[in-house]
Amino acid sequence: MEFFRKYKFFGGRIVKTGIAVFLTALICDLLSWPPMFAVITAIVTIEPTAAHSIKKAFVRFPASALGAAFSVLFNFTFGDSPFTYMLVAVMTIIVCYKLQLHDGTLVAVLTGVAMISTVHDHFLSSFFVRLGTTGIGLTVSALVNFLVIKPNYSLTIQSKLHRYIIETGKLIELRGKEIVYQQPLHQDTKVKYERLWKDIETVETLCEYQKLEWKLHNFDRKDTKEFHYEYKKLGTLRQIIFHVANLMAIPPIDAPICKEKSVELMFSSIKHALHEKEYRMDEEHHQVVKKIRSIFKHCVQEDQMNQSHIALLYELLSINDLIEELHQIQLLKQKHQKLIQYKGVKAEM
Repeated sequence: MEFFRKYKFFGGRIVKTGIAVFLTALICDLLSWPPMFAVITAIVTIEPTAAHSIKKAFVRFPASALGAAFSVLFNFTFGDSPFTYMLVAVMTIIVCYKLQLHDGTLVAVLTGVAMISTVHDHFLSSFFVRLGTTGIGLTVSALVNFLVIKPNYSLTIQSKLHRYIIETGKLIELRGKEIVYQQPLHQDTKVKYERLWKDIETVETLCEYQKLEWKLHNFDRKDTKEFHYEYKKLGTLRQIIFHVANLMAIPPIDAPICKEKSVELMFSSIKHALHEKEYRMDEEHHQVVKKIRSIFKHCVQEDQMNQSHIALLYELLSINDLIEELHQIQLLKQKHQKLIQYKGVKAEM
């Protein structure tokens, strides 16, 4: 298993699917039951987390029972005909929808439609055999998902988050050049922002998966602490993206504020800080921030600029404060890691 992980031929979910399909087919073969329906169920039941598999299994089993029941009913009434296929599919979808068995609809329809060509005389026994094979597929998949290659999304979350923070810095600098040179929002900038927003939502989904896994499995306190810091960084990044969205909404500004050198430096300095490993801001950055704060304070007090000018300065200062927050989170994380290492060395002595 370590060989596959090292060389990344395929992911853990594919391995678990293969194991679940093999075990399901093997059990059905030993029972002399047709494995097709069980295998179909096993394939679609492998979920990103064991919690999802177990939860959805309780929905998919009754849904599959409905599909099998409609297959037997309409096959007995109309025989193996195109009309039967249509009725089984449509009625299964309608009833699953009415009973809110949404996660089981696909399995139920596949089970019902696939049964039609195999049911001939023994309708009742066929119904219970299909339920049995479906139950085997659900049970095996849930157990495999729970016991084999326990998912750990922490490293993926960490690497993706680091990459998206860097992308955020590039996006801010790109938008900054448009504002400084009085250019409208370019389509390419808008596309990059939308893609980044979706990427961050993907990381949030992985975080939810990781939380669910820890509810079912034993976990290392060190891992949960590191996850806690990464999750806080994700929340801070999301706030930065909100402010980037506000920068996107600022129209081209033909005013002296855009020709202010400190404004242009602020955009590039923000990018540099986000690209730093610890999100550290150097003395030059602090000087630029000090100048921007001074301009902002003066503008607000004297009311010399319109709302777009004030909004621009406000968003830059807000992003700066959030980068400072990222920096503090990273320092706390490193401090905690050193503490863990110290305790480990001390325990070995």
